[in-house]
Amino acid sequence: MAGSVERVTAVFEDSGWLIWVGAALALGAIEAATVDFIFLMLAGGALGGAAAAAAGAPFPVQAIVAAVVAVTLLIGVRPLVKKRFTTTRNRPLLGMAAHVGRIAVVLETVTSTDGRVSISGETWSARSTGGDALLPGERVEVLKIDGATAVVAPSSPAGLA
Repeated sequence: MAGSVERVTAVFEDSGWLIWVGAALALGAIEAATVDFIFLMLAGGALGGAAAAAAGAPFPVQAIVAAVVAVTLLIGVRPLVKKRFTTTRNRPLLGMAAHVGRIAVVLETVTSTDGRVSISGETWSARSTGGDALLPGERVEVLKIDGATAVVAPSSPAGLA
């Protein structure tokens, strides 16, 4: 029995780096399922342990290196990565709300009750927010979408760019 334990110990001593790489791959697979960047940072720690094992460090040193690298990645890198990949856009890309803030062209005179504008090549019913009529050809800014009607106002010179 003691001989088999020594043989297993000898295998682990020679292939310690390989065990750490296996742990890193397993943690990477778990990360693929969770996508929270925690297991990815732990996998980085396991790769640190693999590097220590490949350099010939004893197991306690390998474990300490793995822990230090993992904690460093969790504290220093994960917040940056999470922020980068979870950034939300201010403007929705789909639906009617995507038109808010866009520049439209008046097709038929727009008053506070009726009119037509072209938004991204589509014709929309429109009404203005001010008392003045907006004439065909004028550029207007879409302030909001109210049902199927675009609420517009004259665009500022900065909005023409």
